[in-house]
Amino acid sequence: MNRRPNTPPTWRLTDDVEEFRRAAGAHLAADAARHTILLTVSESLRTGGAGAGGAGPVRFGWWREAPDAPVTGAFVETPPHPPFLGTMPARAAAELARTLGGTPAADGTLPSGVRGRVADVEAFGAAWPVRRTGAADAPPYQLADGMRLFRLGEPVPPDPAPEGRARYAESRDIALAVEWLTAFAEEIGEPAGTDRRANAVARIEDRRLLLWEVDGAPVSLAGHAPLIAGQIRVAPVYTPPAHRGRGYAAGVTAAVGEAARQAGADEVLLFADHANPTANALYQRLGYRPVEEYATARLA
Repeated sequence: MNRRPNTPPTWRLTDDVEEFRRAAGAHLAADAARHTILLTVSESLRTGGAGAGGAGPVRFGWWREAPDAPVTGAFVETPPHPPFLGTMPARAAAELARTLGGTPAADGTLPSGVRGRVADVEAFGAAWPVRRTGAADAPPYQLADGMRLFRLGEPVPPDPAPEGRARYAESRDIALAVEWLTAFAEEIGEPAGTDRRANAVARIEDRRLLLWEVDGAPVSLAGHAPLIAGQIRVAPVYTPPAHRGRGYAAGVTAAVGEAARQAGADEVLLFADHANPTANALYQRLGYRPVEEYATARLA
C-alpha cells in the first residue's frame, strides 16, 4: 500500500478502551499469545473487571504506517505499571518513545520504564529522549526483570504425583485468596494499586482460581485470566514458603492448565521469571514450551 503524500506514520493515543479495541483488536487477536497482556488488560477494563485499573489514568495507543493502513503496533499503560508494548516494528517502537517522552500522562508524569518483548523495549529504550540522570554519557535505558513467555503443548502430568487434589476456590476462601495474592504480588515486586479483595472475589465467582489441598487444607494456589481471542494466561501460581518443595505447585499448575483447556482455550500461556530457574524447569516438565523473551527497560 502506498503511503499518501505528507502523511507520516503516527501513534494514536487514547484513554478510551472501546476505541482502542475497535482500532487494534484485529491486530492483537492475530497474534494472541504475544498480545496476551494487552488483550486481557484491555478486556478487563472494557468489561469493568475488578482491579483492572491501577493508581492512575490508563492510556492506550496504536500505530499505523498510513491513515488507511492496518494497525501494526499497540501498547497499554495502567499506572503504576509501566507501558506494556505489543509486537511492533522497530521504527514504531522508536517513534513511540519520542511520542511518550513528549506527551506526559494525565497526571503529568513520564514513564520510568517500559515492558514488552526484548527487541521492542530495546528499540524503545534506545530512542528515549528524556534523561533524568543529568549525565550526557549515561545509557538511555537498562534491561531488567527478564521474563519468558511459555505456551502449553502436550500436557505432562507431574511425576511423581504430589499428595492432595485440586478444587475451585469458593466464597469461604476469599480471605485466604487475598492473603496469598498479596503475598505473591509482594514476592515478585508488583507495585501497589490493585484491589486484591475485589480481584479475588471476581476470580472465585468466575471459577478462575484453584487451590491445591492436602487433607482438606489449602497448600497452593493458581489462577488464570479470562478467555479472550482463544487464549488464557495462567497467573498467578503461588505456594507459601512453608509448603514449598513438595510438588504442590506442579499439581495446581497442571490442574489450572486443564481448567483453562476446559474453558475453551486454544492456547494456554504463562510467564516465568528468568530469576526463578525452579519455576522455569517446572513449567517445561509439565509441557510448556518457550515462545518469546520479555523484559523491562528502565529508562534513564
